[in-house]
Amino acid sequence: MNILLTGGAGYIGSHICEQLVKNKINNIYILDNLSTGHRRLINKKAYFIKGDIKNFPLIRKIIIKYKIQTIIHLAASLNVSEAENNKRKYYQNNIKGTKNLILSCKNSNIKNFIFSSSSSIYGNTKGGVDENKKPNPKMFYAYTKYEGEKLVKKYSKKFKYNYAILRYFNVAGASESGQIGDIETSHGHLIKNIAIEALKINPEINIYGNNYPTKDGTCIRDYIHVSDLADIHVKSLHYLNHHNKSFILNCGYGKGYSVKQVVNIFKKIKKNLTINYKPKRPGDVAQMYSNTKKLKQIFRWKAKFNNINLIIKSAIKWEKKLSTLK
Repeated sequence: MNILLTGGAGYIGSHICEQLVKNKINNIYILDNLSTGHRRLINKKAYFIKGDIKNFPLIRKIIIKYKIQTIIHLAASLNVSEAENNKRKYYQNNIKGTKNLILSCKNSNIKNFIFSSSSSIYGNTKGGVDENKKPNPKMFYAYTKYEGEKLVKKYSKKFKYNYAILRYFNVAGASESGQIGDIETSHGHLIKNIAIEALKINPEINIYGNNYPTKDGTCIRDYIHVSDLADIHVKSLHYLNHHNKSFILNCGYGKGYSVKQVVNIFKKIKKNLTINYKPKRPGDVAQMYSNTKKLKQIFRWKAKFNNINLIIKSAIKWEKKLSTLK
């Protein structure tokens, strides 16, 4: 099994690579332009190629030369706020880059295409959202992910590959191995921010909006540990290989935590935490958590790290290690 993992030097990509290696899946080729990826996160048992998904001749050469059979596609620009201000960049990277990658599959050995999508494509939701809900992306980043999904589906019959579209909810935490975790700070993720503040003498956390139609007025999100998400990718690969059948899956735990709940858990760790309430951020939906019935049905899947305290502590543990490496 020869695998091309785009974005494999990033936070989630490095965890997927670690899980593939653990499952004794060899011949993993990582393609990353290192714009937000980091050399430190590249698995030593994978082959690394520095390059961009917009470079069609390079991608085509990799797919043919290394007889790639599976593509796991994570390479994308990820900052929701930046996407609103720089739509050209996000169109080029997330839509055009994905199309480039797919078109390079023509007349090749590609059998499987696993695509990293986002729960943000659903827009505003009530209750646990399942895969049958009609997408209604509100922000440009979500729009680029939905367009990516459509491209993956459109070309699957033409190029004779099966696909898995995985819609991520809020990914957090760090690997038990202690070797990899989240380095990038520009995305403004809550648990990453908590981990950073955990190392400070006078920690502060900003909560954006406290008058949403939720129990405590703050946004509700479904947090999934990055290692469990990586495991879903490995199981998706096995499923595609054994069943030759495409599918779309939500990747979450099916439970929502409000921002205030998560911050209060952190406050038990850092009792002198200062909480600042700020105006709502454009595009933030009130609540978003997954219905995981399909995920459990297809894989008989059981999460290993489904504990918000464990997720927060693993993120803090990684941040401490990271601070000693800088």
